[in-house]
Amino acid sequence: MVRLTRAQQQERTRAAVLVAAREEFAERGYVDAKVDRIAERAELTRGAVYSNFTGKRALYLAVLADAAERARAAAEPPAESPDSAARALGAFARVWLERLPLAGDTPESGHLQLRSLSGVLDTPPARAALAELVRFEALLLALALESRPAAPERMVRPAELALTLLHGAAGLAELVPGVGDPFDLAGAAEHLAGVALTEDAEPPHLPFVAPARPAADRWTAPRGLRDEITGRQVDLGDDGVVVVLGVARLSAAEEAVRAARPGDAVTIVVVTGDAAELGRLARLRILDLVGCLRRVFAAGELPWPRVVLDDGGAVPAALGRGSVDDGVEFAVRVGDGLVVARAEGRGAGHAAAGHGAARHRDRRAGPA
Repeated sequence: MVRLTRAQQQERTRAAVLVAAREEFAERGYVDAKVDRIAERAELTRGAVYSNFTGKRALYLAVLADAAERARAAAEPPAESPDSAARALGAFARVWLERLPLAGDTPESGHLQLRSLSGVLDTPPARAALAELVRFEALLLALALESRPAAPERMVRPAELALTLLHGAAGLAELVPGVGDPFDLAGAAEHLAGVALTEDAEPPHLPFVAPARPAADRWTAPRGLRDEITGRQVDLGDDGVVVVLGVARLSAAEEAVRAARPGDAVTIVVVTGDAAELGRLARLRILDLVGCLRRVFAAGELPWPRVVLDDGGAVPAALGRGSVDDGVEFAVRVGDGLVVARAEGRGAGHAAAGHGAARHRDRRAGPA
């Protein structure tokens, strides 16, 4: 008889709870699901469930995040990306809309299939985190669209509009399964790429952001981190910028991305003080979006910043931060294996990305 280690037994218990929870949510929906019934389905005690998940909301988010992880892993990239931003946005919409329930689906199964958060996020921190995640999703989608030939320089606004259209269609389909033609919706999304929208000016606080502080700190980059965009391992010792953002500050990622030098390795590290719920929410939303992007864009044309989900706070700890919260924002620039600049607070990513920019431009220009 093979004896399982404690970690193996815990993983087996967690997997059994997720299967049982998925069945319970599919049959009864989120509101009417009960943790006691989930424990019975898994043939476990209520205590065994709570030893792995803090409650029903954490369980539901874990089920959805697991589904998003599987979809991302199974996504097959095309040989070539669409040849325009409009076609790419239409293709993205078609992939995203595959989740819409059909007329014969039950409301409960449709709720789960849509990865719906309706009635789930009932606290101000959760809603604030979701708002930031939506902005972050729009940035990632926009960066992929901006790589297309003749695409506008910035496409965050059209990306936001397209995601609003898709989530609105999902909300209606949740109430009335089968309503809304996916082909019409995808066609509408394609046209959004050409809608004349004025991109927002740079955030008003950026001119007042303090420059990053020069440093020469040795550090040991954590191992075992994964870029959720490509699925590959990440080496944070690469020259570039590491931006650590709490889930309530993810919209600041654009400041760092836009300020980065050509060729910089930019890594957005997502952290939270609530890994059980907000961490799973971030994982769900980011992996869900990435799974769709990976079916539309060739591997080399996915959004270029690296995205690391750091539920355990390994990166902040390695950079000297003992604890993090959902509103944290700090960044470093790494060069030759050293932390060469540090910045903290609003605009930290922008400051670290821009550190030494004038010297960098002078070096590229060469002698007069």
